[in-house]
Amino acid sequence: MELPPVRSVLAVADDLSGAAETAAGLSSRTTRSRVLLLGPDGTCPEQMSAADAHTVTVLDLDSRQCPAEDAADAVRGALRRTATGGTLVLKKIDSLLRGNVAAEVAALAGDGAGVVVAPALPVAGRVVRAGVVHIGGVPLHESEAWRAEATAPPSSVADALGGLPTALVPLATVRASRHTLLAALRAAVAAGRVAVCDAETDADLDAIVGACLAGDPRPHLVGTGGLAVALGRQLADGALATPAETVAAADRPVLVVVGTAEPGAVEQVRRLVADGAVHLPLPLDGLLSETPVATPPLTAPVTVLTIAGPVPAPARPAGPGPVPARRLVHGLARTVAGTLTTHGGAVDLVLTGGETARRVLDALAITRLDPVGQVHHGAVHLRTPDGRSVVTRPGSFGDPDSLRHIVRALRPHSTERKVTS
Repeated sequence: MELPPVRSVLAVADDLSGAAETAAGLSSRTTRSRVLLLGPDGTCPEQMSAADAHTVTVLDLDSRQCPAEDAADAVRGALRRTATGGTLVLKKIDSLLRGNVAAEVAALAGDGAGVVVAPALPVAGRVVRAGVVHIGGVPLHESEAWRAEATAPPSSVADALGGLPTALVPLATVRASRHTLLAALRAAVAAGRVAVCDAETDADLDAIVGACLAGDPRPHLVGTGGLAVALGRQLADGALATPAETVAAADRPVLVVVGTAEPGAVEQVRRLVADGAVHLPLPLDGLLSETPVATPPLTAPVTVLTIAGPVPAPARPAGPGPVPARRLVHGLARTVAGTLTTHGGAVDLVLTGGETARRVLDALAITRLDPVGQVHHGAVHLRTPDGRSVVTRPGSFGDPDSLRHIVRALRPHSTERKVTS
């Protein structure tokens, strides 16, 4: 069945690595996307219209660590400023259901268009069965995936949605005919419920997106980068056609900034250092001060900045003022900005963790990024308006060779020693 054309697409994400992953998923040979970084007041120096028939707009709301009502206001504000009649809306959420999922989905549901939630990410082994996220076959609430969080994980997608009324769309319905799936989604919307879809494969996500696009009016979509890729496949037939662009390589130093608390990052850094990168661990007390930590000049092809010692787990503040983990990230961002100012020339960046990436780009006054491609899943290569490369990657993504693969993609001959193992 031929689907009606999509006039424009607006995607919103709660952190920068998620926004980048979404933009990469929506980009194709026929679709261009852009990432705009909204400021604290919900504004952006860039033009925010989503009505451009040749460009998908992805907004980083920077709302992952906000109070719930502020996050909801950010979603409502984005819809008011950019969503027009015929705009398809995609809300990117974390595949581990972290952040203000309930508040942001409630804000989406407020306009009556209906909401379909499909948080599976098959490429990362994260599937939804009977309304429960599973990681490598283990239910999310029984796994260690939230070990760095200050609260317990939700027991189901419905639990993550708080008090919102939901209707489960089981896998058998997702894999039935489009007519059957569309009827189930319409019934959920008509009953004022959020449709929560099971999915285990990319084909399942394709079916969900196809059914949603066949509906009239189209519901808002909520999911991970996997859902963005599924939507990108639907749009690749020419609804948002635009010429592809390429980026020429340049001989610039690479600065890798690791602000994640994920244990796997230690081995990733070790392997990068084994390739010849210079490693600069930054002291905790220095990062918590108001003065940027002084770093040596960037004379090596690749330099890695990390936080010396364990990174505190994020926690929401009980009152005004930043929590230690956020202060560390702000200190890391100030240090990066100071390092680049001292260097004086163009430097390409690799930023792990959505919070780290956003704070660094804020410190550098960068408000727009254009996707170039993906090094591997979640490691998105983007370009700044002045032509520098930025690679963002969620802290929990990537195998032990992730950082070395990213650096080699940016600079194939940038390290002094070759890997033999």
